[in-house]
Amino acid sequence: MIGKSIVLLLLIAILAAGGLFWFDYLNVIDAKTILAPVYKYIPFISGEGRSQPQIAEDENLNLDAERLAVRLEAIELFSMELNTRQREIENQHDKIVQMEQNLTERQKALDERENSLRAQGLDAENKDRNVEQNARYLTGMPPRNAVGILAALDDQDAIDVLRKTEEIAKAEGTTSIVSYWFSLMEPARAAELQRKMAGRPSSL
Repeated sequence: MIGKSIVLLLLIAILAAGGLFWFDYLNVIDAKTILAPVYKYIPFISGEGRSQPQIAEDENLNLDAERLAVRLEAIELFSMELNTRQREIENQHDKIVQMEQNLTERQKALDERENSLRAQGLDAENKDRNVEQNARYLTGMPPRNAVGILAALDDQDAIDVLRKTEEIAKAEGTTSIVSYWFSLMEPARAAELQRKMAGRPSSL
């Protein structure tokens, strides 16, 4: 029994040594550094262990410096993100300013158009008021005098007065004097005015 135990122990030692050498050969472990005294008796195996990085005894890891470096990197990334957002905000601001300018120009154009239309409306009202006043003046004076004044007007002004006279007579339920004025005019002038009144819509 003792002999068998010794043989088994020797076998285990041989297998362990062989496995140690084999794992060292495969670079799984570094056994050469520990077993260098044994390796020097084996000619085909180098006794030099693999070099390992050495750290001086007085060289300690500066954790504060590493933390500071990480924080500085985070700050730099945050600063880059802020710069990107700042550029986006500036671009949006430029677009908003451009849109505001366009809206201001459009509003200005609309205001000018509104003022122009209002002025034209006022002009039309004033013209209509003046035409109505002239029509009433001519209706109240002797017909021949009224015809003389109408003869001095250009065709459109004369037509405006004649139409307004008819409108007033129709509104007041009286007989229009326009036909009598035509009878007192020169035939050619009366025919021309009648033709234009029939062919053109009212300008007022």
